[in-house]
Amino acid sequence: MPAPKKTGRRSLLVTSATLLTLSVTAPAALAAPTPQADPTATPPAHMSQVGGVRLGQSGTQVNLADGVPALPKDLTARSWIVSDAESGEILAAHNAHWQLPPASTMKMLFADTVLPRFPRTMEHKVVPADMAGIGAGSSMVGIKENETYTVHDLWLGVFLRSGNDAVHVLSSMNGGVEQTVQDMQAHAQELQALDTHVVSPDGYDAKGQVSSAYDLTLFARSGLQKKDFREYCATVRAQFPGGTAKNGKGTSTRETFEIQNTNRLLSGDTDVPVYQGIAGVKNGNTTNAGATFTGVAERNGKVLLVTVMNPEKHEHNEVYKETAKLLDWGFQAAGKVNPVGDLVPPKNVAQSTAQPGAASAGTQGTGGSGSKPVASSSAGGGSGGVGIALGVAGGLVVLLAGGAFLVNRRWPLPDLMRRRSRP
Repeated sequence: MPAPKKTGRRSLLVTSATLLTLSVTAPAALAAPTPQADPTATPPAHMSQVGGVRLGQSGTQVNLADGVPALPKDLTARSWIVSDAESGEILAAHNAHWQLPPASTMKMLFADTVLPRFPRTMEHKVVPADMAGIGAGSSMVGIKENETYTVHDLWLGVFLRSGNDAVHVLSSMNGGVEQTVQDMQAHAQELQALDTHVVSPDGYDAKGQVSSAYDLTLFARSGLQKKDFREYCATVRAQFPGGTAKNGKGTSTRETFEIQNTNRLLSGDTDVPVYQGIAGVKNGNTTNAGATFTGVAERNGKVLLVTVMNPEKHEHNEVYKETAKLLDWGFQAAGKVNPVGDLVPPKNVAQSTAQPGAASAGTQGTGGSGSKPVASSSAGGGSGGVGIALGVAGGLVVLLAGGAFLVNRRWPLPDLMRRRSRP
């Protein structure tokens, strides 16, 4: 696939005179709803209003006007959202806060939480306890006990093959599955992803495990600020270590085998071409969740995030087809349609912008174009040229002198796409 034309990086400088007032904590009305153990086919009458009042309403939310293209027909997903990944503006949404089973898109939160904790060159020898508790019928990359893998290998297994075995090994390294679930839940709260209840780190069907199209988009946006996250989710194929075989003369050889990304907009399929400008992020599919997907794409200098959950039309690759339609619409509508809400910033950024001296120019969560959130990675790790120009020292966010913030610097997605393997 030819690389998209590289665009100049642009940044948005917000001075103290135009800073937004962002809530330090979500109001009681925006508290996380009780997780639904068994989601029905009908969205609840009242959903979270985080990011905007209209996002708490059921059905499709979009501001159609002269010059704004009509939304695609025959969209069947229970929930979906189209957002500008840089500004955080939500261009359109459908049941954005409906709590639904996320399947392996939950691995975006897992990666955003755990990925910064281990260097990619670190090696780990897998023991039987690392593989305990993997659900029956799980997707696997093929990790073998008593073999040694680098952290880089393991993350390739997570992103390309959605390997629950790789997730469990990394969770074991992180203190175990229970600890990792707690870490993920805490990170979800930090990101203000209040629809999410984590039960298993790999997204395997579990009672009470839910997220929403809104929250999954927050996870993707936060994760994509990390260079390694962007690299892994944009990799089409890679070589993965196999088993070690002993040779006749007392030596041994470690074989490798090829793995390919199961994101069909990235790798393509018979009925789904590679999407122009696609650069990740993560797909999922389980019996309870159906098909889920969050994708990021760049075209003509615009970066969009689309999340689609559980299309009711059960055709092959339907989740990718509906995502592609929404991406096409978003690229046509960007700059023409007024947003219906925003992607909120993590709590640490919201708190920092609410400090004394920051001028007020709007209110978070009103759901109009007046709310402009910023983005930051609260889990640590390199930002890779994207995010907020904030210094972090001793766990405290330090504001830049003069009350100015550099927000939403352009991601180097064109460079990233040229680096990755082509399908």
